[in-house]
Amino acid sequence: MAAERIAILAADHALDAARGLVRRYGQHPVEECDVIVALGGDGFMLDTLHRHMQLGLPIFGMNRGTVGFLMNAFEEERLKERLERATTTTLSPLRMKATRLDGATIELLAINEVSLHRQTGQASRIRVAIDDRVRLDEIICDGILVASPAGSSAYNHSAHGPILPLSAGVLALTAISPFRPRRWRGALLPRDARVRFDVLDPEKRPVSASPDARETRDVVRVEIREDRGIEMRLLFDPERNLEERILTEQFRP
Repeated sequence: MAAERIAILAADHALDAARGLVRRYGQHPVEECDVIVALGGDGFMLDTLHRHMQLGLPIFGMNRGTVGFLMNAFEEERLKERLERATTTTLSPLRMKATRLDGATIELLAINEVSLHRQTGQASRIRVAIDDRVRLDEIICDGILVASPAGSSAYNHSAHGPILPLSAGVLALTAISPFRPRRWRGALLPRDARVRFDVLDPEKRPVSASPDARETRDVVRVEIREDRGIEMRLLFDPERNLEERILTEQFRP
């Protein structure tokens, strides 16, 4: 893609790298740029996506963090050439609507997953419905989550959920430390599924909901669906595209 006007954003620990890029390629306000270049780790990429997703701008991440699953390798040279050659991966976020014990409702977006967690030492009790049909009358667990394909190799995989290819057209529903039913580990859902979690006994066994890393406490109901009205464009070097990276992740020892 052509990228004459670049906005360079950086995590605190990547500011020196950002200054070098600004000297070479200039700096434009996000509202006037063709592309955002984000320097940091996966957490900074998620923050950048959340902050600017409504603008629909393509984002090219370069890793100055640790894992860098959503990032490209950092190089100060050849940035415009890399942007011209980059492949585009389009993602849609998960939309969470949570109802709290006090009756308040909160709507937030998640790129990786929406997860529910017990707030106290007692396990949570949760009813699971898909498209308004109850599929689990009760699961007793530390928590439960819905993950997008892009987020399936993160927390979802750590909770023993499946890694999902981007083109699979499904979401992952994964239990976190389930106690009963003991053998239930999760399900694959169509990407247009509407998921509802009802918290049973929320006063005695309080539960929080976290879209990505932002917590809402004392929820009684959480509804989740993919919001295909929003599209986020991530740019990758052709040899490091996200689809291939997710596929490779399934074969790591």
